[in-house]
Amino acid sequence: MSPAAPVLAIDGPSGAGKGTISRAVAKMRGWHYLDSGAIYRSLAIAVARDKVSLDDERAIVQVANHLDLAFRCDDQLIVLLDGEDITDRIQSESCGNDASKIAAYGSVREALLHKQRAFQQPPGLVADGRDMGTVVFPQAEYKIFLTASSNVRAERRYKQLKGKGIDVSLKRIRSELEERDRRDTARSHAPLVKADDAVLIDTSEMTIEEVIKRVVEVVSG
Repeated sequence: MSPAAPVLAIDGPSGAGKGTISRAVAKMRGWHYLDSGAIYRSLAIAVARDKVSLDDERAIVQVANHLDLAFRCDDQLIVLLDGEDITDRIQSESCGNDASKIAAYGSVREALLHKQRAFQQPPGLVADGRDMGTVVFPQAEYKIFLTASSNVRAERRYKQLKGKGIDVSLKRIRSELEERDRRDTARSHAPLVKADDAVLIDTSEMTIEEVIKRVVEVVSG
């Protein structure tokens, strides 16, 4: 790994604050930003568009191999699939659940690996996901594992979606988050686990500003 392009890997379950924190730190340091979850969610959109079954691993790999995806990151992440802005579509709970199912396939993860590693460019990269510090960038200079209780994570997601005018159920969101946690931690390929050398940060009782400060402290040494 080139010292000219250091990597900060931030992993953790859905709703732990990875995206918000990662974007903020990337902006502060002037680094590139990788939202690996958006890649899998975009693939889920492409799979649905091409009418491919979520049970057809081989066909999903073919879609992944031809995925034309681009990110723009200002204050918010803009995701373009074949030039079309799909940012709002990848935020849905159904898309997240489909992405979690797709991500369980080892061959799919392998197909997307080089796309993720291509984001490592000078002056540095903040990589947000579930296996950034264990599989995608195992030699990353800095590793963080963000977590929070399922209740806190569900409440955050509920407020986020309600703020966008989306009618959702807090109970259903909590149930889906917990099911996604079970699927992500139990999968045989690149399960959601804390890297041995990652710094654990429980964000349940922390403000965004407090979490950002702690992450910056880790990177600054």
